[in-house]
Amino acid sequence: MHLTSPTTSSSSNSSRRLPVATAISALCACLSLCACDASRVYDRYSAIPAGGWHKDSSAVFDVYVSDTASLNSLYVNLRHTSSYPFCNIYLFVKATAPSGATTCDTVEYMLADPYGRWYGKGFSSLIDNRLAFRKHVRFPRSGTYRFEVWQGMRMDALPHVTDVGLRIEKQQDYFAPAGS
Repeated sequence: MHLTSPTTSSSSNSSRRLPVATAISALCACLSLCACDASRVYDRYSAIPAGGWHKDSSAVFDVYVSDTASLNSLYVNLRHTSSYPFCNIYLFVKATAPSGATTCDTVEYMLADPYGRWYGKGFSSLIDNRLAFRKHVRFPRSGTYRFEVWQGMRMDALPHVTDVGLRIEKQQDYFAPAGS
């Protein structure tokens, strides 16, 4: 594949390779950092349509769990633009166990401080939030757990939310001997 533009002379060919090589190196570094995330059990996103997150539309995450001994932390990941019109968000989170037992929680997360500064990490106008949902969770049996997340902001279509996700992380064992 040749990455030169038709109006560029061939004498600057070596100067164009450096940015491509830099981009490839950055991508490899990013991928290797993601691959080293040993605590990650599950991490997926669901894209929200450009017209807004409809109040009746849930993001669904089916998670197969085989480890019933470890403690886990559950997070709702939320991406929104800097044009999001509120400093908070209400979410409904429903969890269904392999046995069919369900729980449903209503949670509120603050996304900005009283001065309008976003709490999440941002790149350009996109803000990424990792919102703690549950800590110290031990899944009682192996199988597929279903998590459903939908917005509860009393709007038919909540604007400027781009993605919603679920992350499950294995917690550190507090009782492990030092050095193990």
